[in-house]
Amino acid sequence: MKRNMKNWMYNLLRSQDTKAMPIISFPGAELKSMNVLDVASNGKNQYESIKVLSEKYPSIANVTCMDLSVEAEAFGAEIRFTEIEVPTVINGVIDNVQDVAKLSIPKVGDGRTGEYIKAAELAAAQIKDRPTFAGMIGPYSLAGRLYDMTEIMTAIMEDPDEIHELLQKCTKFLIEYALAFKVAGANGIIIAEPAAGLLSPGLCQEFSSNYVKEIVDAIQDDYFMVILHNCGNAEKLVASMVSTGAMGLHFGNAVDMMKIMPQVPWGRLAMGNIDPVKVMRFGSTDDVKKATEELLWKAAIYKNFVLSTGCDVPLGSPQDNIQAFYDALETFNRSIMIEVTA
Repeated sequence: MKRNMKNWMYNLLRSQDTKAMPIISFPGAELKSMNVLDVASNGKNQYESIKVLSEKYPSIANVTCMDLSVEAEAFGAEIRFTEIEVPTVINGVIDNVQDVAKLSIPKVGDGRTGEYIKAAELAAAQIKDRPTFAGMIGPYSLAGRLYDMTEIMTAIMEDPDEIHELLQKCTKFLIEYALAFKVAGANGIIIAEPAAGLLSPGLCQEFSSNYVKEIVDAIQDDYFMVILHNCGNAEKLVASMVSTGAMGLHFGNAVDMMKIMPQVPWGRLAMGNIDPVKVMRFGSTDDVKKATEELLWKAAIYKNFVLSTGCDVPLGSPQDNIQAFYDALETFNRSIMIEVTA
């Protein structure tokens, strides 16, 4: 369903209530008696898991599964699949920098990319009360999976020209992939760039943010919103993330949101950052409520704050914990309203 996402964002900024958009998709599989492999390899199954979550919880948006192996697989990387864990890259396609020149750019639709586009298309068409965000890896994180994270950290210092060539190829593919989501009807995309959290501000700008900006410039408009996610230690990278032009910035639980929020200008959404594993997966409902309420009260002065999880909530997370997350939000908003009207 087409909607003006710039207006959607400004409505959030003007809202009296704080809103929530956690990264939750795989837990929907359990509600449909499916496993990770079922939703990671079949677009219709993934849509069904998104749909059941949309019927159960009041998130302001749908999100497709955050699977950072999909794009690398399209390039030819070897992926490990299990029924209980998100697919992961176990072997890339680049052994040394000389291989970069020989690397072919895949077509959108290769591997499982078509299934993820199908999931976003179905969700956008069938779940009409909220926008749908697709998920996609960022250029530096993709390059690291095609090469090797340790090797690429060395190569950016010793062979920067070859790494820039690799990033150009990754970026070209990611633009086409994002445009396919846009054509399919998605309202935006979350670009997950966790590996950028390993870089200094200068290296982040050169090897990540400049390429993310190319993607943003190519795809973002009033009707298609980009959210840039970095779940690393991004406190000193906020200015670089802002420079990409993404309308939304999403942060992991490695950072203190109170050190992030002052750096995010009004007119950009800042999202985060309840721990998806320690709190949402393995915490008690009381742990979830406590962590959520503490974050909400700390961020209460920031109208551009959107409550979220620090990353994707894993399969096996108790539904009671997800409900506790929303219950804490409802309690907070009710308390704020009482204070405003008192």
